[in-house]
Amino acid sequence: MSINVYLNFQGNTRAVVEYYAEVFNLGTPNIMAFGDVPPDPNYPLPEEAKSLVMHARLEISGSVVMFSDTFPGMPFTPGNNFSLSLVSTDLEEVKAAFHKLKEGGSVTMELQETFWSKCYGSVVDKFGIAWQFNYDTGEMAM
Repeated sequence: MSINVYLNFQGNTRAVVEYYAEVFNLGTPNIMAFGDVPPDPNYPLPEEAKSLVMHARLEISGSVVMFSDTFPGMPFTPGNNFSLSLVSTDLEEVKAAFHKLKEGGSVTMELQETFWSKCYGSVVDKFGIAWQFNYDTGEMAM
């Protein structure tokens, strides 16, 4: 299990990730844009979202830092643009932590299967901290 920081930006994530990769001598980063994901006809992707960063990750001195652009129309507040991400190979651990942290908080996305995880969800806990939960089966290498 690990807890990683997830940073959100408003349209400039690609530049942020490339900058940090250069600063920490990490080589060319792997960046996934919203337009790179499998299309869902129920949720057509707006043209302005296609080039925005959906996900990138850098390992900096042994710590994983993940990045994403906010989706068009979603709120963005500098200083509040982060979440903590629990990544675990133990599905029961993911579920237990999700259900405990949602008590007194608010669910942003119920635990569910996504194209990158068999179990993913998000919640804002009772103290206002945003959490993401990701069951890691080792299938996704981003």
